[in-house]
Amino acid sequence: MAKRRAYYVLSTHWDREWYNSFQDFRFRLVRLMDRILAGLADGRLAGPFQTDGQAILVEDYLEINPQRRDEIAKLAEKGMLRIGPWYVLPDEFTVSGESLVRNLRLGCQVASSLGGQPSRAGFACDMFGHNSQLPQILAGFGIETAYLWRGTNNTEHHNFLWRGADGTEIVCYRFGKIGYCTFAALVRRSGDHSAKLEADRFHKELLEYLDTETKASDIESLLLFEGGDHLEWDAPAYAMMSEILQRGDSPCQLIHAGLDEYGAEMLAGRGSIKTIIEGELREPGRYPGDKDQQWLIPGVLSSRVNLKLANRACETLLCLWAEPFCSLASAAAGAEFAPGYFDVAWRWLIQNHPHDSIDGCSIDQVHKDMEYRFDQCRSIAERLSTEATTALAAKVAGTIGKDELRVVVFNPMPRPLEEKVELTLNIPTDWPGFQEFFGFEAKPAFRVFGPDGKEIAYQRLSQAANRMKVHPHDTKFPEGYRTNDVSVALPLSIPAMGYVALTVRAVRENGSLFRHPDQPGLATSERSMANEHLVVEINANGTLNLTDRRTGRTYQGLMAFEDCADIGDGWYHGVAVNDQSFVSTACGADVSLLHDGPMQTSFRIRTTMRVPREFCFPNMRRSEDFAELVLDSRVTLRAGQDHLEVETTVDNQADDHRLRVLIPTGVETDTYLADSQFDVIRRPIALRGDNHQYRELEVETKPQQSWTAVHDDSHGLAVVAAGLLESAVRDLPHRPIALTLLRATRRTVFTEGQPAGQLRGRHMFRYWLVPLDGQPDRSRLCRMGQRICAGLRNVQLRPRDIDESREGETLPPAGGLLCLDGPAVVTSTRQVGDALEVRLFNPAELTAKAALRLGQASGWARKYTHFQPVDMESNPLGKGGPIIDGVVSLTLAAKKIVTLRLT
Repeated sequence: MAKRRAYYVLSTHWDREWYNSFQDFRFRLVRLMDRILAGLADGRLAGPFQTDGQAILVEDYLEINPQRRDEIAKLAEKGMLRIGPWYVLPDEFTVSGESLVRNLRLGCQVASSLGGQPSRAGFACDMFGHNSQLPQILAGFGIETAYLWRGTNNTEHHNFLWRGADGTEIVCYRFGKIGYCTFAALVRRSGDHSAKLEADRFHKELLEYLDTETKASDIESLLLFEGGDHLEWDAPAYAMMSEILQRGDSPCQLIHAGLDEYGAEMLAGRGSIKTIIEGELREPGRYPGDKDQQWLIPGVLSSRVNLKLANRACETLLCLWAEPFCSLASAAAGAEFAPGYFDVAWRWLIQNHPHDSIDGCSIDQVHKDMEYRFDQCRSIAERLSTEATTALAAKVAGTIGKDELRVVVFNPMPRPLEEKVELTLNIPTDWPGFQEFFGFEAKPAFRVFGPDGKEIAYQRLSQAANRMKVHPHDTKFPEGYRTNDVSVALPLSIPAMGYVALTVRAVRENGSLFRHPDQPGLATSERSMANEHLVVEINANGTLNLTDRRTGRTYQGLMAFEDCADIGDGWYHGVAVNDQSFVSTACGADVSLLHDGPMQTSFRIRTTMRVPREFCFPNMRRSEDFAELVLDSRVTLRAGQDHLEVETTVDNQADDHRLRVLIPTGVETDTYLADSQFDVIRRPIALRGDNHQYRELEVETKPQQSWTAVHDDSHGLAVVAAGLLESAVRDLPHRPIALTLLRATRRTVFTEGQPAGQLRGRHMFRYWLVPLDGQPDRSRLCRMGQRICAGLRNVQLRPRDIDESREGETLPPAGGLLCLDGPAVVTSTRQVGDALEVRLFNPAELTAKAALRLGQASGWARKYTHFQPVDMESNPLGKGGPIIDGVVSLTLAAKKIVTLRLT
């Protein structure tokens, strides 16, 4: 009888930064790699070495030892170093789906640049759960296998089929009871610091390990994976294992291999794998530790929320501004942008995506380093966005006079925008003004005209006089000048993923007196406002009543704030037995009217809660010393708008607590919807009935990318938020949505506690309240999630700014890159080589038709004549076709991600 093949895979699990800083861990990484290279060179190590499923290890090593690049390249080419497919091992819920795609793409590029073939093993050994679209994402890179642990309690069988949201199936290996560390812990006793390598014991425990693996394997071949947290190659133990398994009486045939070879065995034995698991994998750890030790670790969604906000800002800048508008500026204005800028920006960003980094569960130094990386990414993306939009603005046809400004407003969404928008206009200080009554405050006098030359009425919101600006010049020193900055609200129509040009003109006639009617406003009392769709009432305690005129439904008591103890850390919200939970409904509120006019009305609601200053760990109770927690919210309703905008600033002066905003929905339902990476998930509201029997409790908080919605067939309520990734729908009669704003914690891994996790100081959160009239439009809510993050941008040019910048052909006063018709969501539009590449997905559970319309009849759009479906590495897939009249028509299966290359 033939022996079972035992595939021994040598790796490590290298958290780039965690309980030590990146530089501390890199010192150890260099030593590890030096020893691996020495072992491969002298034959003590048969190889190959798997670089933990990520490519950045090799980059980090070569930055210190660049002289070994050729040696690394030769080993990669021979398959002795298995690099990638990831660039870093990310978290799957705290970054966007597009970031996961770019991460894999960059990892494969790094591996290929070293002369090797990227590993096509979907290594996800330590992620804190797995999103529903990872099978489809991996398949987009030709990856058919995955190696998982957390989020599933499938302990009896290592092998299973994982079916993603769209039906894509990949073959998976689920690590044993100590996960990817099982071999190191049980055979090498890596957790026993006093244990010595003893031949008899090692032989016995190796055979026991093989027996356990044999019983749990659905295929003939076994996997011996050796790769624990920051563990080096143990040369003596390796030699002993090799000697034992090469004996004639060995129960297995030893094969030194990488994960790809074992993956090929899983694919060949797919027919014998009977277990199928569907959708996202977020089951908490069920069994006692002596049987299995997987932990889901769900609290990372809300730890160190400042990192989550910064990450979403960077993702948005790159995907919704820099990439699409550089593409438009290149095609329509002839602007050139070195692709290296995007490469560098994405590299900085993805270096913040390792699961222990972005999840906020590391030491303070790690997260301090992350802030610098976010700054680098943000600076590059901001500059690219500014250069692209300025190039487009300067190309708009026509001239402006001495007393005029050109203001070009940009819309990042692939749908036309028609609404009241808020702009701050930089009015030259030498423009005339007027004053009310006896001259108490000067007001700049100006009029605004649209692209058709017709005047646009505006509502003056606020102003700030004599503000400094700077304009750089290529061959002259920077020019400093001052403006009077006036914020206005006005109605605009902006093409999809495009722009509209306005002209702002000084008023010198009639004594420079100029006003638009400011009545009637939307305020209906000192604490209420209304438009065509909504009625908003502010209660004495600062909560809101929101009436949807479409359904007649009133949602009461919205925007109460809940504060409870948090004795946890970056991994978990820690629930205290002796907790006291405080709610703002018993507080008074200061309410002021900020703006009132026909375009928009805004109220300021300032609520001051008194909460325990800290948690007293010696007696495990919240402190009797109280601190003021000031919650300052600006609530805005615009004419014609069917949702309410909220911006809450929290001045956090307390420690060891969690703050949430509560949105009672009053809907009778047992489930709710939330968006995920390239998907929308329906989740049960109630926790599992046997939750008390789990080692790790299921918690009510779950992930969202930007929105959570509770609804029945006739009404409902959604909350759309910018960068807030944790929500819950509480199992209470009013079905309140609880949106986590922040968790302040002191506990930090392998320390006595560190201060930065307490998040002292001011934090600003933006979220929208969206009434529903039944089943929500999933794609619209996803687009609203993009829009709240992206906002609008504008470029303001003086006459000489245009003269300096304009060359060649001009552009019409309004235009766009592309428009999407149909219930799909665009996540990426960018230039790849000479082509335009667009990625979109269908969040619905039914097949949908969509159409991409290019250029809104602009001449430059005619350069694109052909479309080709491609995979996530830009390799052609199936049939393409001609672009007819600037339109690409396509059909998207339910939950399908599609990437199109336009040439």
